Amino acid sequence: MPSELIINTAPWETRIALIENGSVVEFHVERKAERGYVGNIYKGRVVRVLPGMQAAFVEIGLNRTGFIYISDVYDHISEFEALLNKGCCEEENASNEDDSFSSQIAPAFRIEDLLFDGQEILVQVTKEPIGSKGARLTSHISIPGRHLVLMPTIDQVGISHRITDEAERKRLREILEGLRPKGMGFISRTACEGLGAEEIQAEMDFLVQLWTNIQYRAQNMPIPSLVYEDLDITLRAIRDLLSGDVHKVVVDSMDAYNRILVFADTFAPQLKPRIELYENPMPIFDAYGIEVEMARALGEKIWLKSGGYIVIETTEALTVIDVNTGKFVGKRNLEDTILKTNLEAAKEIAYQLRLRNIGGLIVIDFIDMESAVNREDVFNTLKEALKKDKCKTNILKMSEMGLIQMTRKRNREGLQSILCDKCFYCEGKGWLKSKRTICYEIFRRMQREAGYSHAKRIELLVHPRIGELLLKEESHHVEHLERTMEMEIAILPQQDFHLEQYDIRYL
Repeated sequence: MPSELIINTAPWETRIALIENGSVVEFHVERKAERGYVGNIYKGRVVRVLPGMQAAFVEIGLNRTGFIYISDVYDHISEFEALLNKGCCEEENASNEDDSFSSQIAPAFRIEDLLFDGQEILVQVTKEPIGSKGARLTSHISIPGRHLVLMPTIDQVGISHRITDEAERKRLREILEGLRPKGMGFISRTACEGLGAEEIQAEMDFLVQLWTNIQYRAQNMPIPSLVYEDLDITLRAIRDLLSGDVHKVVVDSMDAYNRILVFADTFAPQLKPRIELYENPMPIFDAYGIEVEMARALGEKIWLKSGGYIVIETTEALTVIDVNTGKFVGKRNLEDTILKTNLEAAKEIAYQLRLRNIGGLIVIDFIDMESAVNREDVFNTLKEALKKDKCKTNILKMSEMGLIQMTRKRNREGLQSILCDKCFYCEGKGWLKSKRTICYEIFRRMQREAGYSHAKRIELLVHPRIGELLLKEESHHVEHLERTMEMEIAILPQQDFHLEQYDIRYL
């Protein structure tokens, strides 16, 4: 079954779901009040150099200072180039799993040779602030387009590893080498496959001009300041997720629909027939069954079709996944029952890792199997299922105890961290929906039910913390709903309500 990209927009947030074979495999959300930083370019100031860590902290204007490792420092300071008679470091492999150059460069310098306290530096965010950690930064700037990625600090050409045809790889490499400006690097993205030289030249010129504008702005802006902001989540999804496997994009906002068409006109006119405007009165995520999938994605226990289940628990250091037979008793013998449960769990685990965006160190505790052949079968099933994941994963063989250790690259918060807050009722030992998530849930429910009501006034009975957020930070969205639904909305805090509890009364 073809894949679909479903985009739900509202004044307060945009939600995007990628559906494959009828199931949600990726979920992205961006909120106006909590917009991400990855891809943004900042003019910053080094505030502390740590020789022992070969890293430095950089003030870029966010709540926490970002940090940069020696391998991510580009030696573009002219006085150091003259002193050390060195140019910039070059990458060895441009065609890695992330359509970008590897950041693991063998450093030619020490951090203290390149950076000093108070120094001005142009950096890009490569990883969102996660937990107590600040944003990870790099001075190896990359500017992605639809078909190419410009790497202005690295003099090298790379081809996406997802382009497997050797003749096509050779053709694209020759085109890029012949067209690129001297000293600039380019990566051919997967979408570049089959593209002609004229189309590649047009996008290359656009990206080079964009980089020229960024440099000019950086020269004239104070420190710290945002020099370049990446596309919003809607256009990023079109740029990064709309591959040949996605046969259509469905969006429920006329404004977003028009912006996508303009973007497609500029970068990929052939994509326009795939873009559809959703005009059904039923909310788009309800129509596609995505709301139900999201509720399941926040659960700790996930039931398998056979009757077994897996439990996912995330700690500070790692994520632990436990597999259990549950209600499944099998038909033949114990080993067959265990094997079937483990095989089904392996596919579900790969799916959940991608849906929940679980990253870092992951330990999977499969049910013990006596047969080495069966252990190998489960390992291969998991490895095959992970091939669909765009994030880089490393997986070790299953131990005799049934444990598999793996890592998955993480550059943004997981789904649970985005949609939930630590529970203050149990002192952080569990999770609650965040206050903003509850507010937006109330907004969607009111929009859904307003069409069936002839009421002129709505009373919202909510927890005092939710009421405070609705009356302050979210008040403009409440006013927007009042105008569009033509109803007065009264917010009535209830001291005895649980945080997630609310009641909507139509009068």
